[in-house]
Amino acid sequence: MTSVSNPEDIDVVVLCGGLGTRLRAAVNGKPKVMADINRRPFLDVLIDYIAGFKFKRFILCVGYMGHVIRGYYENRRGKIRDLTLLFSEEKELLGTAGAIKNAEALIRSNPFLVVNGDSFCRMDPGNFLDFHIKKRALFSIALGLPEKEADYGNVVLDSDRHIVSFNEKTKSNAGNFVNAGIYLFSRNVLELIPPKISYSLEYDLFPKNIDKGLFGFITGEKVIDIGTPERYGKAEELLKDVISSKKNG
Repeated sequence: MTSVSNPEDIDVVVLCGGLGTRLRAAVNGKPKVMADINRRPFLDVLIDYIAGFKFKRFILCVGYMGHVIRGYYENRRGKIRDLTLLFSEEKELLGTAGAIKNAEALIRSNPFLVVNGDSFCRMDPGNFLDFHIKKRALFSIALGLPEKEADYGNVVLDSDRHIVSFNEKTKSNAGNFVNAGIYLFSRNVLELIPPKISYSLEYDLFPKNIDKGLFGFITGEKVIDIGTPERYGKAEELLKDVISSKKNG
């Protein structure tokens, strides 16, 4: 398949199927990605932000309470200008990589962008795409700046931005970077993910293929996520300016 470099031609796969057990008490029975941020679902804010960089085709990988996400966007179809939203449903939990494999039939671009539906990083995905293509990477990971005692994926790079160490959910060390939950994959990556089983990006795919062209793109930005009640409580204030600039219905 021919590679493409125009954001309008790049599929965006959004991982929305997590159980969100730590956040359930704070979101009143909604899936985590639909948590309210200044009266808008977090997922809405994320899609709007990425669409602002000319990405137009979104594949939502839904699982737990996926009908809530589907129902929300089906009701808003007339208000979502120029975007295509597709749904890939998991009948059982498949993990972050398994969810991508499950969506394979819907993914048509090479490369394609993958984002966690419960985190946000103020980066330009177009610049990330340029980096990925220039490096001829099999897969690239956007890297944010660490916070003290943050339990994000911890990443170490060499001088050419190859990732030489990847440890998910470990306490960050000074000078290292954290996984921002934003990725670019060559379609060849799909061949590395076994079908119909639970398989993780962070624990399976990345560590097992670290020698196959895994690169890190440094964003210089902090990662905002809503994985815990404490972080969710901070996200509304941290994203206030993004939300106010994206009120388009």
